[in-house]
Amino acid sequence: MSSHSHTLPLFFFSFFFFFVLSSSSIHFQIPRFDPNDPTILYRGDAVPRVGAAELNNRITYSFQVGSIIYSKDIQIWDSASGKLTDFTTHFTFFIDTLNASKYAAGLAFFLAPSGFQIPPNSAGGFLGLFNTTTSDSSQNHIVLVEFDTFENVEWDPLGVGGHVGININAVSSSVYTPWNASLHSGETADVWITYKASTKNLSVSWKYRTSSVSEQNTTLSYTIDLIKVLPQWVTVGFSAATASYVERHVIQSWEFNSTLDMTNVTTTQSGKDTKQKTTLVVSLSIVGVVLILGGVTFTACAILRRRKRGSRERKSLTSIDDDDLERGAGPRRHKIATGLASAVLYLHEECEQCVVHRDIKPSNVMLDSSFNVKLGDFGLAKLMDHELGHETTGLAGTLAYMAPEYVSTRRASKESDVYSFGIVVLEIATGRKAMKFVEDKDGEKGLVKWVWDHYGREEVVMAVDERLGRDYNEKEVECLMVLGLWCCHPDQNLRPSMRQAIQVLNFEANLPHIPKNMPIPKYDFPTSSETSQALLSETIQVGR
Repeated sequence: MSSHSHTLPLFFFSFFFFFVLSSSSIHFQIPRFDPNDPTILYRGDAVPRVGAAELNNRITYSFQVGSIIYSKDIQIWDSASGKLTDFTTHFTFFIDTLNASKYAAGLAFFLAPSGFQIPPNSAGGFLGLFNTTTSDSSQNHIVLVEFDTFENVEWDPLGVGGHVGININAVSSSVYTPWNASLHSGETADVWITYKASTKNLSVSWKYRTSSVSEQNTTLSYTIDLIKVLPQWVTVGFSAATASYVERHVIQSWEFNSTLDMTNVTTTQSGKDTKQKTTLVVSLSIVGVVLILGGVTFTACAILRRRKRGSRERKSLTSIDDDDLERGAGPRRHKIATGLASAVLYLHEECEQCVVHRDIKPSNVMLDSSFNVKLGDFGLAKLMDHELGHETTGLAGTLAYMAPEYVSTRRASKESDVYSFGIVVLEIATGRKAMKFVEDKDGEKGLVKWVWDHYGREEVVMAVDERLGRDYNEKEVECLMVLGLWCCHPDQNLRPSMRQAIQVLNFEANLPHIPKNMPIPKYDFPTSSETSQALLSETIQVGR
């Protein structure tokens, strides 16, 4: 029985693996940017905004850097076969020069090594991709198409001003053509970038939807063997920066296609050898079929039984994002928050290694029929030593639940998990979504600010979910509200540990005394307080 049950999956895995390896292609199409789309990662100052991606979220602030990337790596070439992919990307964007006579610095589409991060000190003409150390380094492996709005005399073509360029491993362009951003300020452009493996030709063309300037070139091309420049697997995305002068950079849509054909990978061998290998594969497949026929029925039945059992278990769970919290009135909501706190405490302090979840949100908090909590989806979780406070991980997760310092520094920590926990607790207590504005007499506010204002007026219980009516324990609701605010304190150093949070939930410790007014963020990490405050605001407002 054991032999048969292992043979069937092994055979089908081998069969599937043999054919999947024949090609490595990817296609995605993003007509608008959804803040909940996990396939797009926002870094630095980039945020989703009203269906678009704003690469620099505070246009009045100078020296901002932001990028968006596709969450999965893309294979450009294959070392075994030596084959190189064709690819095409089409995107729409606009740059708004804000009617200023001087503006900077531009945006770029780029391909870089897997795991590429925004370099430090990469604002201005470095476009968030280089700095003074790497601007012309032989260690670079990056290709980009830049829409450069400002002439940097150190590396840009003299006297040209703004230009479109193709850059290979350097901040300076290998080939370029003049381009004037102010002539098309705020106007949507369609851009097509294509690479042909057969000719090694990288080309870019662009067209504005409402106007054209006949004297300007709108195409550019360059011959480059990407095998000699890029690693096999790359990150693709967009990056933009401002300098002492500013401008807006907005990506409105994005589509990408690549196909790495890896069929006939044995063509370098003799035809006889190829034929023998093909015969061997077919023969082994036939033998495998014969061997497993006797166990197919039994194995299929066993699999079906396991699936039905697993399905029943899954159906018995519901997430707290299912809009059915009215089933769990006041006391049950308090129980849910306490159960979630226990789950996070286990990850942070009771595992052999500290686990930072990085994506605590309602849809990942599952409840069984007795309202016991199961925290799920550990796809973004990171192991850390208990002694380490923070670890640079790259930005990942759901923006509305991310701590502001995590968005700013990309350093995940137990404190950033505590912030996410606090947001969920406030959602449980208020019945409102962190991704939506709350309307009150002072206008629209993010969830944290709205609850904090109630706290400042000494009426925090008034923020309770209206669906509960009077079916709640006022002491428990106040506990949830104040604890949620404590966990969402803008200063990560003033947030509680999960053990402290549980003590408050169990009424083993008094409610904390937090400021009447929501504080301005203060971080240990080097970042301006203005930028940090802006990031906090944007984190709360995303998904309006």
